[in-house]
Amino acid sequence: MQHHPRLVPLIVACALFMENLDSTVIATSLPAIAADIGANPLALKLAVTSYLLSLAVFIPASGWTADRFGARRVFAAAIFVFMLGSIGCAMASSLEGFVVARIVQGMGGAMMTPVGRLVLVRTIEKRELVSAMAWVTIPALIGPVVGPPVGGFITTYASWHWIFLINIPIGIVGIVLVLLYIDPVPAEHQEPFDGVGMLLAGLGVAGLAFGLSVAGLDMLPWPITTALVAGGALSMTAYLFHARKIPAPILDFSLLRYATFNASLVGGFLFRLGIGAIPFLLPLMLQTGFHMSPFQSGLVTFAGALGAIGMKTVAARTINRFGFRRVLIANALISSAFIAAIAVFRPGMPVTILIVILLIGGFFRALEFTAANTIAYAEIEPRRMSRATALASVGQQLAISAGVAVGALMVEMSLTFRGASEFTPADFTPAFLVVAAISATSALWFWRLPADAGAEMSGRVPVKVEAETESEEKAEPIAAAETSDQRLG
Repeated sequence: MQHHPRLVPLIVACALFMENLDSTVIATSLPAIAADIGANPLALKLAVTSYLLSLAVFIPASGWTADRFGARRVFAAAIFVFMLGSIGCAMASSLEGFVVARIVQGMGGAMMTPVGRLVLVRTIEKRELVSAMAWVTIPALIGPVVGPPVGGFITTYASWHWIFLINIPIGIVGIVLVLLYIDPVPAEHQEPFDGVGMLLAGLGVAGLAFGLSVAGLDMLPWPITTALVAGGALSMTAYLFHARKIPAPILDFSLLRYATFNASLVGGFLFRLGIGAIPFLLPLMLQTGFHMSPFQSGLVTFAGALGAIGMKTVAARTINRFGFRRVLIANALISSAFIAAIAVFRPGMPVTILIVILLIGGFFRALEFTAANTIAYAEIEPRRMSRATALASVGQQLAISAGVAVGALMVEMSLTFRGASEFTPADFTPAFLVVAAISATSALWFWRLPADAGAEMSGRVPVKVEAETESEEKAEPIAAAETSDQRLG
């Protein structure tokens, strides 16, 4: 087997694109699916939430699973499970069957993102990681934007079944490429499975992510939604107490002692919370306030995805030129300004202006994601990489759910304040301004980073220094953790 490090990011990105597209592509097709399987379209929203729920429950176990069975094997298996779920969705003839198939898809998806990242950080050299991570960032930004128009197109001109069947050839090619071109990197050592932690963390993440997601979608009575969020918060609190007592917790919060991981997780959470609201708020505003068709609004929002693709070419050079800290601070503020700019969109504005704002905003958002995702691994020693990818994925999942909840809450408050029942574009103004402000606060977290944070990754120090740093980290992981703890202040 030949080792092709340049192919690895592309293979991982294709699998993640399949997963990110699928989680949103279903939205515009729900009425057609409901009519076909004889279900109420509102009841079918269970299919959307069951996928999210499954994703949230199984992400915490991804790190341990990859260590136990090998990242390459688990990544290939995750694609296979996702394909099985896709076939189940296409063949479903009842609501129950469809929901079960979506849960199976969620299990595959839960392993795909964190284990895909783990494959990257274990096979790509640190100084090449920015470029590699840029590839993996793009699907997460494009999937949610492309999903609805693609779903609408397939449902209108073919059949909703193809939304799921299209995953089969992509998945088969993905598995073949994973087995051909990704080296089977064994874990350094295997930890015992933390079953109690898995239960508490799974319930905690699921309660929070699911509760926050449905809070904005008016899908459940508010006492149930509140109970879900409160139950999730209690479970996570119980998990934190449990994690202190065992040597190998399933979600390792001690990683927050590293300044770079801390900034990536917490700063990244605040930034993502703002960005997470956009795929929910923007199409809703364009369709209800501007009276665009789902396909027209999809074409406008696609501008943000094009901006993200453009970022791929300059990410490594920009971070190399200015360093992680400066890029993360400046970019958080610039990206937030472009979210705030969406607040002034009004019917009658030239579509070109909307597209240009979304295009440039998409470029800066993608650069911020790439920098934040990469710097997470700057100080993590190899044996803890799997735990870092699992915790990072949980943070990202929760941030996106929280973003939808905050955005929806602001729109609802605006409607209530006006005493109206119909949306106008003005109802979305406070929502975009609030999520932009939240995203901007991430700059304060990135401000705390040391000036030379992630220097060996950005190519701002000689390669031999990187080798020395890695050997020191292997020899003295505890000392490294204490040093970054001091840097954190």
